[in-house]
Amino acid sequence: MTQARYKQWVDVLAAQIRAGSLPPGTRLPTLRKLAAQKGLALATASRVYAELQAMGLVSGETGRGTFVRETLLPRDQGIDQHAVASGVVDLNFNYPSLPGQAELLRTGLRQLAAAGDLEALLRYQPHGGRPHERATMARHLAQRGISVGADQVMIVSGAQHGLATTVMALLQPGDVVATDALTYPGFKVLAEAHRLELAPVPAAGHGLDLDALERLCKSRKVRAVYVMPTLHNPLGWVMSASRRRQLVSIARRHGLLIIEDAAYAFLAEDPPAPLAALAPESTVYVSGLSKSIATGLRVGFVAAPAAWVPQLERAIRVTTWNTPGVMTALACGWLDDGTVTRLETEKRHDARARQAIATDALAGLRCVRHPASYFVWVPMAQEVRADQVAAALMRDGISVSTAEPFSTSTHVPHAIRLALGSVPLDMLGDALTKVRRAIDAHTC
Repeated sequence: MTQARYKQWVDVLAAQIRAGSLPPGTRLPTLRKLAAQKGLALATASRVYAELQAMGLVSGETGRGTFVRETLLPRDQGIDQHAVASGVVDLNFNYPSLPGQAELLRTGLRQLAAAGDLEALLRYQPHGGRPHERATMARHLAQRGISVGADQVMIVSGAQHGLATTVMALLQPGDVVATDALTYPGFKVLAEAHRLELAPVPAAGHGLDLDALERLCKSRKVRAVYVMPTLHNPLGWVMSASRRRQLVSIARRHGLLIIEDAAYAFLAEDPPAPLAALAPESTVYVSGLSKSIATGLRVGFVAAPAAWVPQLERAIRVTTWNTPGVMTALACGWLDDGTVTRLETEKRHDARARQAIATDALAGLRCVRHPASYFVWVPMAQEVRADQVAAALMRDGISVSTAEPFSTSTHVPHAIRLALGSVPLDMLGDALTKVRRAIDAHTC
């Protein structure tokens, strides 16, 4: 076979996948069938699939076959999958996964299909979740040190949805919300959409400068404070117990609503008590299972004082009407049988292994991080521009984030955030070495 004819079949199949005529999830013919259909040698048919896999268009699953991958999501969903499919190494977004999780999902779905109440999942659910599922979430929160009744827990479609319902239910346009000068970009977008004013508070040690927060509350009518006390994103901080108590005192003194984002909290072993345990009367605790299980499992939970539950349930009704029945049932089964606890433990080990690789590859650079987090914050030297480093890395096939998406102040520091959780472990060291070289090349 000529090289041109071999490439022809790669191009034909690639075009069909990109055009959508072979949609994601399509099982492609076996190698023998492909060879027979196209008049190819078996080795050549194998080469066609291998090249499509290298292009990120298909994936081979042992014993099951070759399947078309999801290659493009709308840009406004926040993840540019096209860049990943084009061979870009993604150090921008975290979607950590462990070997065997696909089989875990397959088994879980089979078990769910055999359950007696499957038909109930086809109907509308209560806005905050079915009572037994809320009880499961309450037991999970109890393991994190938060004692709440099942009726104080609402199940939502991921932690971002939990933040959105909290903002919709409890804040008004124009409200001032204090937050870190560097914070989670998803909350920035949410604040903009709901016309909240974010008041940046500088850092001091591992957390907000609490003296600065006190001064802000005395000079402005601050309605709420948004914080990530356990495994801050992007800095990896874990706020100390004494600083948490001081934060609670400030919140009580000034009547602040505390929004506690715990999306990454599972990665920290034996952290201090959550703010929701220290100030249960004024804290909304938001988390989910996207990072501990998988980003595609859009199940989260919100724990709040009982008086605020009706407002939060109304916000859920307005946005999604009710909890995602099938995903919630699957997630609750994994919470009850210990699967979530096991995955959280394994991901802590995985994150530590990735941080060890980062330590070697980035030796000599100033890094801000937690030893069990999935990200590294790398401040640039004074003469280095982060956008130039990011652009150079993109040309080299590596996507990173600058400080811009995380910054709530007018002063945006020159730094990059490296997400460690999405790159295969055996590729991570090489990718981080390229990051180090790019930074060195821009340093005078």
